[in-house]
Amino acid sequence: MLERYAYVLLNIEKYWNRLCDKNRAGKKVHTFVRRGLVGPKKAKLLLFYVTYPHKEIRGVGDFIERITGDTDDLWKTYGHESLLESYEEYMDFLQGKTKATFIRFKNLRVLAVPVPAGVISKVTGINRMPRIGKYITKEMAHQLI
Repeated sequence: MLERYAYVLLNIEKYWNRLCDKNRAGKKVHTFVRRGLVGPKKAKLLLFYVTYPHKEIRGVGDFIERITGDTDDLWKTYGHESLLESYEEYMDFLQGKTKATFIRFKNLRVLAVPVPAGVISKVTGINRMPRIGKYITKEMAHQLI
């Protein structure tokens, strides 16, 4: 089994921009919300892959933990850390799912030079990034960032 050092999370540009705004405003801990029970269980780093039209890794953060459970309970406890702006936006994002995953991380760093899809493919052997994300090894992560 591959070493699970880092996890590549897919993000759309709208949410990436919000995340960067909150980070610039001084927020230290962030939460990435996923529909259902998916995401990394263990990792040291999270790499943020911004999808179409960019298809590039734009940032990296230090993984804290993955928490799964009831959507309402998670929002009450960790909703203030997410980049979703309201409970209504959160529920709309979940599209009726009753379970969610909150991926908590800190120390978000925006890469000075984003890593394009061609380089990601060359380093990882992945031609198309899976929508659920992907674990990568320490060696791959260091080659990318």
